[in-house]
Amino acid sequence: MIIKLENISKTYKNEIEYPVLKNISFSIEKGEFVAIIGPSGSGKSTLMHILGCLDKPTSGKYFFEGKDVSSLSDDELAEIRKKKIGFVFQQFNLLPHRSVLKNVMLPLVYAGVSSFERERIAKEVLRNSAFPEDFWYHLPNQLSGGMMQRVAIARALVNDPVLILADEPTGNLDSKTGEKVLETFEGLNKQGRTIILVTHERYIAKRAKRIISLKDGKIISDTKESDHQEILKEIKE
Repeated sequence: MIIKLENISKTYKNEIEYPVLKNISFSIEKGEFVAIIGPSGSGKSTLMHILGCLDKPTSGKYFFEGKDVSSLSDDELAEIRKKKIGFVFQQFNLLPHRSVLKNVMLPLVYAGVSSFERERIAKEVLRNSAFPEDFWYHLPNQLSGGMMQRVAIARALVNDPVLILADEPTGNLDSKTGEKVLETFEGLNKQGRTIILVTHERYIAKRAKRIISLKDGKIISDTKESDHQEILKEIKE
């Protein structure tokens, strides 16, 4: 088991308290492909931040690979992110003045890998991703949206993470390019990668093998592939 959440809640406090997540509990096994779906304001982005060790819950326990990480320090959480989790975002989050190769190498820099080794590993990941070598030294603004997302996926893989978190990964892409990105995630899952994909789009969610649906900070359903059609009818954008 990679992930286990026990009664996770998250409340933001300004002048008033605003509960975003309310007693969330579920577990995810190694090799699963899970979509977290829900309308805006359902709490799915907050949940992703907690799963990715980018934020801490207000209460409850989060076990990552059997270790309770819900009360770790920021530095300890950063170590888990560097070594265990790969992130893919809607906005790509590529450094604009660094080449494709250097963007892919970046997590290895933070992990303290030597310059020779990080270049070798990054090139190997790009080759395995079938990313054209002619573009390795291009800047992000010289690439199409689909190519930028492929770079982001390669960067997410470069540290060989146990978990890939994708937040609306096709949100800035046209439908044809988005389809290719989803096929990439399906291929990675077939290789044994554990993937959690956060989306508000039904057609994207149904590509996963399991759908966890959120509404108003609560889980309203948790279904396997055979039940997808029924639950997707009930979800309102």
